[in-house]
This record gives sequence, C-alpha cells and structure tokens, in this order.
Amino acid sequence: MARGRADDPDHAVELLWRTGDPEPRQGLSLPRIVRAAVELADAEGLSGLSMRKVADRLGFTTMSLYRHVPGRDQLVDLMLDDVLGEHPHPPGTGGWRARLEAVARHAWEIRKRHPWLAEVRGPRHVPGPNGVAHYDYMLGTLTGTALRPSEVIAVVGMLGRFVDGEALVLVETQREERRSGVSEQEWWGSRDGLWERLDHYPAISGLWAAGGWDDLEDSFDFGLRRLLDGVEVLIRRREEMRDETCGECGGPLEPAPSGRPRVYCSRACQQRAYRRRRNG
Repeated sequence: MARGRADDPDHAVELLWRTGDPEPRQGLSLPRIVRAAVELADAEGLSGLSMRKVADRLGFTTMSLYRHVPGRDQLVDLMLDDVLGEHPHPPGTGGWRARLEAVARHAWEIRKRHPWLAEVRGPRHVPGPNGVAHYDYMLGTLTGTALRPSEVIAVVGMLGRFVDGEALVLVETQREERRSGVSEQEWWGSRDGLWERLDHYPAISGLWAAGGWDDLEDSFDFGLRRLLDGVEVLIRRREEMRDETCGECGGPLEPAPSGRPRVYCSRACQQRAYRRRRNG
C-alpha cells in the first residue's frame, strides 16, 4: 500500500518527478487529488487540509487516496510544486535586477492566490521540477554578476524568505477573519480605547499628525525595492573590488611578484575554477 511509504523521501521524489502518464477520463488520479487539495487549502488554509477532506471533496474514500499518495506531507509537496508551475515563462533578457524583480513579483501574485504556500515550512520538503526550475532561474539572474557564488545563493534565499514573510501576514489575517467573522479593518476600527491612549507617545503622534498613516507604503513593494537596492550596492562594491579578489572564493589576492596579475589566491582555487569550467 502506498501509505507505507509515507516516511520514504525517495518515494516522494518519484511522485514529484514522475513522467506524466495520461490522466484517466474517469476515476481517481494523482493530478485530480492535487487539484482538489489546492482548492481546499485556498479556501481553508493549510491547517484545514486533511486526506479525509480531500477525499470527501472528490467523492471517494480516504483509503482510496492512499493508493496514489502515501500521506499528507507528500501531498503538500505535490501541491507546492503544482502551484509553482503557475510562474510564467521567465524572460531571458534584461538586467539582473529587472529579471529578479519580475520573478519575485510573480511569486507574490502566486502567494496572494495561494497564501498557504507561506505555511509550508521546514528544510526537508522535497522539491519538484517546477520548484527546481524556479530556483534555478532565480540563481541564474545573478550568475555572472560580481557576486561570489555563496552570495548568489544567499541573495536568492533572502528574497524567498521576504516573499514568504509577506505572505504569512496574509495567512494570519485570513485565519483570524475566518475565526472571528470580523474583517481586519473592522477590528482595528473599533479599537477607540487604544487610539485615545496614543496621544502621549510623541513619535506616533507626530507621524499621525503629518499624515503618515493616511497613505501607507505598500509593504511588499517597499520591501522588495529596498532589498534590491541593497543587492545592487553589494554588486557595485564587488565590481570595484573584482581585480583585488580571488575569482573563485572572493578572498583577497596577494600582489604578484612579477608578470601577469594574479586571478586566484591559491592553487586550490585555480584547480576548482578549472574543474567547474570543464564540467560546464
């Protein structure tokens, strides 16, 4: 029974990277299970997702789902990769900033449609082909800049965590609105007792009087632009230092005693760079 493989990450890889068999016209199939699970999570959040609810939505027994997917964790991985397939075909032209900003904004739009994506936490979610392609494209936007290889990876990770952090606000807001039946605006609008007590705080009062809360910055747009500003500053700094640092590890270069200037700080870095070029 497929359920016996619930703790087998290699089986999760097989599910995610399966070669697409034709979907049957009738009956239960893995794609139909995944679509129903995504619709359920869109409506109720990831906390509302269960194998039983998905089975009910499809009109099948819970046990019939386990013939296709071993458990909820594997189903979540399949859902994650399915919605990441909503990313449009990425542009191949333009500078690193324009391409990275575009893919981040597409990721944000997907998370607005599927806020539960931000709830998929933890380091051991097996990636599928859509997720790997998305990650590879983001890394590729910065490959070839003056950033060190480790910095390319760090920037993409930082940007992903920023998008997920913003999406978590959506998740928490929707969860509270479903629980209470009161919208966010209505809830804060009825806190008159709190607003009356804020006059004694000079920074809050001053910004309020200056209209700071009248037209708030869009938190995602503001944060994304400031993050990319910081990356741009770092790239410019690396470009200025490019001739003074090792082309492989980014460490400082000792001045060459004579002849051609040094490119690598050590024989080991030179050999690593050669192997990387040779292996493509």
